[in-house]
Amino acid sequence: MSRNEDPGDELKVTEPKRWATGAPAVAHALQYSLEQTSVRRTALTLLNINQVKGFDCPGCAWPEPAPGKRHLNEYCENGAKHIADEATSRRITADFFREHSIAELDTKSDYWLNQQGRLTEPMVKRPGAEHYEPIGWDEALDLLAGELRALAHPDEALFYTSGRLNNEAAFLLQLFARVYGTNNLPDCSNLCHESSGSALQETIGVGKGTVSLDDIHNADLILVVGQNPGTNHPRMLTALEETKRNGGRVIAVNPLPEAGLIRFKHPQKVRGVIGHGTKIADEFLQIKAGGDLALFQALNLLLLEAEEAAPGTVLDHSFIESHTTGFAEFAENARKTEWRDILDATGLTREQIERVHEMVLGSKSVIVCWAMGITQHKHGVPTIREIVDFLLLRGNLGRPGAGVCPVRGHSNVQGDRTMGVWERMPQSFLDALGTEFGFTPPTQHGMDSVDGIRAMRDGTATFFLGVAGNFVRATPDSDVTEAAMRNCRLTAHISTKLNRSHTVCGQTALILPTLGRSDRDVQEGGLQFYTVEDSMSEVHASRGRLAPASPHLLSEVAIISRLARRTLGDTPDIAWEDFEADYGTIRDHISRVVPGFEDFNARVAQPGGFRLPNPVNEQTYRTPSGKAVFTCNDFETPHVPEGHLLLQTLRSHDQWNTIPYALDDRYRGIHQARRVVLVNPDDLARLGLADRDLVDLIGIWKDGVERRAEGFRVVAYPTAPGSAASYYPETNVLVPLDSVADVSNTPTSKGVVVRLEPATGTTAEAHAPEAAHSA
Repeated sequence: MSRNEDPGDELKVTEPKRWATGAPAVAHALQYSLEQTSVRRTALTLLNINQVKGFDCPGCAWPEPAPGKRHLNEYCENGAKHIADEATSRRITADFFREHSIAELDTKSDYWLNQQGRLTEPMVKRPGAEHYEPIGWDEALDLLAGELRALAHPDEALFYTSGRLNNEAAFLLQLFARVYGTNNLPDCSNLCHESSGSALQETIGVGKGTVSLDDIHNADLILVVGQNPGTNHPRMLTALEETKRNGGRVIAVNPLPEAGLIRFKHPQKVRGVIGHGTKIADEFLQIKAGGDLALFQALNLLLLEAEEAAPGTVLDHSFIESHTTGFAEFAENARKTEWRDILDATGLTREQIERVHEMVLGSKSVIVCWAMGITQHKHGVPTIREIVDFLLLRGNLGRPGAGVCPVRGHSNVQGDRTMGVWERMPQSFLDALGTEFGFTPPTQHGMDSVDGIRAMRDGTATFFLGVAGNFVRATPDSDVTEAAMRNCRLTAHISTKLNRSHTVCGQTALILPTLGRSDRDVQEGGLQFYTVEDSMSEVHASRGRLAPASPHLLSEVAIISRLARRTLGDTPDIAWEDFEADYGTIRDHISRVVPGFEDFNARVAQPGGFRLPNPVNEQTYRTPSGKAVFTCNDFETPHVPEGHLLLQTLRSHDQWNTIPYALDDRYRGIHQARRVVLVNPDDLARLGLADRDLVDLIGIWKDGVERRAEGFRVVAYPTAPGSAASYYPETNVLVPLDSVADVSNTPTSKGVVVRLEPATGTTAEAHAPEAAHSA
């Protein structure tokens, strides 16, 4: 491992926490903020984040309470860190790139790169060069446009987006790509919640969640499955606390005990600061990684058997008959489930599963929430289909306090998809887009993120434009992905901060610095705002408050508009300059193209914005049958050979997506190290290993290639037996590019078969962590 990342010799381990948040979270957030910037900028950001007249948190997609119900401090610890990270006073100038070659930067850790500060001017790496050098905006955009015009076919270009992108810029990006002639619009959703969209579109006719914040508050029972809200969506804990105070119950299903689902101490309530807080999970099912499909098949079998024992008292026959199809086939298939297989796949006892069953029977309204612990398995789509089956049996869709809740981890990833950033948009959207702008959009499906990597690897895609995000570190099979990126003629990234994707370059590479979520955006038409959509389909405005990090920054809307003008000319006649001058003109077009956005400008001007309609909540299902669909899902569970473990990759607490803010994961008791692997003590004994051994992780897959992540410290940890865990992006190297979820093509980052071997090579030589900030 050549990169300067801590292999674990400074590792300190403490007992995992039994509760989350409280006063320590406030202290950690303030400490990080004041390390990054001044007291004044810290106050300005924290008083405006998630407020009606402020800016949306760039972190997770959990919704805000309605206007009038928001706290003055409507953010979590990680949201405060995220905005401080963006609002940092540290700056990267041309001198930095003269001092550091690209090869040197490529040896630095993700943590070090991020800590250098905000990008301030466009930079270019020319063919054969070893350093980035400054370039003017006009020359940079002309370079991009010239490369696009020179491609033999539009499908040689990839236009990638991350969920940080706002609705207006996302709409322009997909418009530009389609006018240019391609549907190659891979996005970060391909890597995380694509399984959710695939399963929900098939079963209920819409690829989004169906619940609101009020539904969460008033549900009788919520199952939180494959999700760690205490780290990834901390404000969800406030909502779950409200559920508990209203008499609802919560079941946590996870291979690891997570502090936030054990107990929550609300930092803005007396009971959370000096009291014991609120117990969240009434039942914790410590399931084997990948065992969730078997769990819901067991619950569905128990519901069918309970109905047979007491006909007419368990299932909602009226709902099933009126609003669903496929029940008889589903029931026949469900009865084939064998308890021996269920118990082996889940690692649970029958008594545990039957306790959950009794809780379900005692609940009139049930919500199931999930995240990547479900979606990033090979059988992620069948698992979500089985969850929908579970909810359909008792009519838990389309009514208050009930429904599906895929919890997305990136602030506007759902909005980007709504705006058309998808390689497979329906023909109805393409027709509306073509009518609005006077062109014929391409109809051939484009490439998603995994297929895009394959195309770059094979030389059939040679141009990559990344708008926000950190593509190289968000994707699987790191060695393959990096080689694919270096195979491109040109790579360009529209970014706020330095990351690994800037050090893994095509022959020509561009860094295009842009405004952050917290920055003021002033254009020819005056001060602008833009919009975002959260996990519960709430659309609202976001207004930056800080002076931009540099006078040389352009907004994403401006960059895309100027690039489109240079690439496309006047064909068709689209007034790109008007979009840059006044974002309201973009919203006018969106209102005529995207369903649910009628009268967009007027509605989003209302405090708190508006919620997009969800047809499921009107008992309308946009499936071929016009009804919700029961599905038959084969029993499936990961196969782990003797002497191996099933590894899930995950975030630390001090991390947002691919970027660590510190080398700690304090809820899990890991400090000053990231190259660690958490393993059950019984598994360590079985494998002949000891706590703190230095090992290499060897990934095993059917292609016969052994992928190696070197120099990890073993930490004895109460994971589910047979299941291990380690942080990404350091372990992305172990995830094969071709190991993807059925149907969705999502990388299987939660189901990696590994063996642990004593560390070999230079990585066994420990070294201390780097200083966070260069002088």
